[in-house]
Amino acid sequence: MRMEAGHSALVLIDLQERLMPAIAGGERVIERAGLLLQGARTLDVPVLATRQYPKGLGGLVAPFSEVLAAGECHDKLAFSALAEEPVRDALLALGRDQFILVGVEAHVCVLQTALDLLAEGYRVAVVADAVSSRTTESRTLALERLGRQGAAVVNVEMVLFEWLEKAGTEAFRALSPLIR
Repeated sequence: MRMEAGHSALVLIDLQERLMPAIAGGERVIERAGLLLQGARTLDVPVLATRQYPKGLGGLVAPFSEVLAAGECHDKLAFSALAEEPVRDALLALGRDQFILVGVEAHVCVLQTALDLLAEGYRVAVVADAVSSRTTESRTLALERLGRQGAAVVNVEMVLFEWLEKAGTEAFRALSPLIR
């Protein structure tokens, strides 16, 4: 699957205040997901964020809580974003056929959302350096399973360079400092 900015939507899954401290490599996940968010903004890729049970897990961590609009954030109780009708409707209303997933936990909410999108015929990429779980074993198992199920397992630079397509553009100049 080739990732194209005009076909992609970036989905930030459950990057929340009370959850991230328990996540293996959580700071790196936040940093890498933040790079993709900047790339999405530069290239007009729509963004949707989910919050799993915010009453218990809190709001989104900075920088996401500071830059996402209210309409881009959706609360859920189901692990899969597609299992919550309002979240599903918002996700599919983006009108994209390709979903780039980042967030936590890789073996629960990221996995179930990806599997549901794949089952409905969407193209899915899971960004390995921007997803994690409480244990590295759970993350590894989730990425292996997702690859076997048809998701593209990629990294942040793959996404950004495929979205950009070529050097020498204003977008490339804007994003190149982020990927050095």
